[in-house]
Amino acid sequence: MQPDLELVHIRKGESFAAWKHGYPFRTVRWHYHPEYEIHQVVATSGKFYIGDHVGEFAPGQLIMTGPNLPQNWISDIRPGEIVPQRTQVIQFPESFIDGALATFPELDAARHLLDRSRRGVLFGDDTAQAVRPLIRRLIDARGTRRLGLFFEILDLMVN
Repeated sequence: MQPDLELVHIRKGESFAAWKHGYPFRTVRWHYHPEYEIHQVVATSGKFYIGDHVGEFAPGQLIMTGPNLPQNWISDIRPGEIVPQRTQVIQFPESFIDGALATFPELDAARHLLDRSRRGVLFGDDTAQAVRPLIRRLIDARGTRRLGLFFEILDLMVN
């Protein structure tokens, strides 16, 4: 089965998308997008499919996927059940991160993470717990505070 192309909406005046969604939701299907994605599960458990890997997920799990990597998270819930918030997500284009890498030599340590994400990176519980409140704040942040939170999250994921 061919994955669907997900069109990532990045608002005017912003460099990346940061949002949350419930379950079921329109993007919960076998899909890909040209953006990098930081994906954290907030509620439910089930199976995830990333590229050719199948695994189990539960609340708190943090995964980063690279551009065009097919993926899906399917929650084990009762038929008709609705989960108001299952996931929080950051999606950012290669052009954004490539520009940042070219501008800020301090980001050089992120190159290895970005390369690894092309096959998917599952983070440990300590990193996931540290990142969770930052993503929550990032979703509502604006301006330079938004950029600061993004780079703080990236720093935690690199180290």
